[in-house]
Amino acid sequence: MGENYITCQEQLGSINISEDVIYSMVRTAITEVDGVAGLSNTAGAELAELFGLKTVARGVKVQFVDSRIVVDAIITVMYGRNIVNVAKAVQEKVMSVVQSTTGIESAEVNVHVSGVAFEK
Repeated sequence: MGENYITCQEQLGSINISEDVIYSMVRTAITEVDGVAGLSNTAGAELAELFGLKTVARGVKVQFVDSRIVVDAIITVMYGRNIVNVAKAVQEKVMSVVQSTTGIESAEVNVHVSGVAFEK
């Protein structure tokens, strides 16, 4: 397997879930949270992408650490919204989606607010 998978050992065999599956679920969940203007990358991530290195995928990073899922989300919050409340809502939504769709209860969600979006 060329990409990273989280493996759950079951009685009948193993179940492997690709990082890309988690990325897709997390990205969709974050865009559904009220007050989130969007996902963002850091400058370093954009530079690495130019060289073809796999890095933070459009504001979401998923790692599998000691049989648990660790998600880092880099978001932009809409101007006028309570940043802490929006970040907490993102944490709750992502945690709920990850746990309900993978069945893995041990997860960690870190939210990084990189900016504020103003209406045009």
